[in-house]
Amino acid sequence: MNPLDLLGVVVQDAFWSALAAAGFAMVFNVPRRTLFGCVVAGAVGHAFRTFLTKTMGIPIEPATLMGAALVGFVAMFFARRLRAPASVFAICGGIPMVPGLFAYSAMLGLIRLADPNATSEVLLSAVVNLVRTGLILAAIAIGIALPSFIFRREKPVV
Repeated sequence: MNPLDLLGVVVQDAFWSALAAAGFAMVFNVPRRTLFGCVVAGAVGHAFRTFLTKTMGIPIEPATLMGAALVGFVAMFFARRLRAPASVFAICGGIPMVPGLFAYSAMLGLIRLADPNATSEVLLSAVVNLVRTGLILAAIAIGIALPSFIFRREKPVV
């Protein structure tokens, strides 16, 4: 892929992810002063995931883990800077990475299993999409929590 085309894809992805993060931030009624941080977290995390999958050919599951970790770091940055909980930024920034297409395909495959003429390919497709959905959701959860495990540890009691 041409580097200029790749830049256009990543910028467009960042824009739409920022819009989704802003929408969820408004749905969750976050304070106005934190809205910018939510938008940045959503845009940066999803665009980084897209960059990793398009340029380096990394599968979506580990790319999501790295993108969610970046969302966690951005959330911690804005939490300290704006004196707000990091979860405000992390949740709104992580939601655009939720695997809606894989979950939809898995549920559609499970519904198709009700057909008496369903083949084993339908079952295999449904299970693969279901597992990928679970792995991506786990990657989002672990990635967002990872920075707090690294930087926010309690001091041992002596």
